[in-house]
Amino acid sequence: MSSPWKISWLVIVDNNNPTIQTQKTDAVAPSAETLPVRLVLFDIDGTLVSTGGAGVKAFAEAFEAAFGVPDATEKIKFAGRTDYSLFRELCHWNEVEFSVSNRELFFENYLGFIDNHLSANEGGPFPGVEQMLDDLAALPDAPVIGLLTGNIEAGAKRKLSTYGLWDRFAFGGFANDNEDRNLIAAAALAKGSEYLARPLEGGEIVVIGDTPKDVACGKYIGARTLGVATGGASLEELVECTPDWAVPDLTHLSISEICGC
Repeated sequence: MSSPWKISWLVIVDNNNPTIQTQKTDAVAPSAETLPVRLVLFDIDGTLVSTGGAGVKAFAEAFEAAFGVPDATEKIKFAGRTDYSLFRELCHWNEVEFSVSNRELFFENYLGFIDNHLSANEGGPFPGVEQMLDDLAALPDAPVIGLLTGNIEAGAKRKLSTYGLWDRFAFGGFANDNEDRNLIAAAALAKGSEYLARPLEGGEIVVIGDTPKDVACGKYIGARTLGVATGGASLEELVECTPDWAVPDLTHLSISEICGC
């Protein structure tokens, strides 16, 4: 497999036309130390799929069902967050005791409510997602495909199974691993090393997500990062985080550009 090229992206904003465009600038030759990609980790919400707001709706309904507090999520920003950290913040704002038992009660309710919303089958995969997964799997020396998400594992499975994507992923880092997204990334790295039966270096990993927090957690483990503006952040906001690539959606970047093949 040849070494990947690192791609620079120029954001163009026309004041007379607020549509954001990207233009690929000259590619920069790879360094001798560039490693082949062995693991690609995807965020879920805003990156792989839109669920029509199923998770946000289920969070509000579950908190009311468990603790009798309506409209509990009004002050909460969900993009890029982890389910466990969101629950802790909900407890803080609504004066509910944070405890493991309360968290378990909440998520029991949450899974029931999210099933109800997902059954409406709103949303679906974002442009380019299924093609990118197909192209990754078809590579002669295909990297492992995993998840790096703030969802609890059971919630992640429900969301992706709704759109026929769950079986595409070998394993994942989930909120069950830690409240902190950076430490979820570290858990995903450890699971990837275990799966491949050898230690992985950060440069062998690509993390794909739609928020600055996704880019940050990828950098935390030394991975290459791809920001995709289909969810929680604009293209300009993602570019400011200096990922290795930033694109409007996954149709704008080929597997050969990511994996150098």
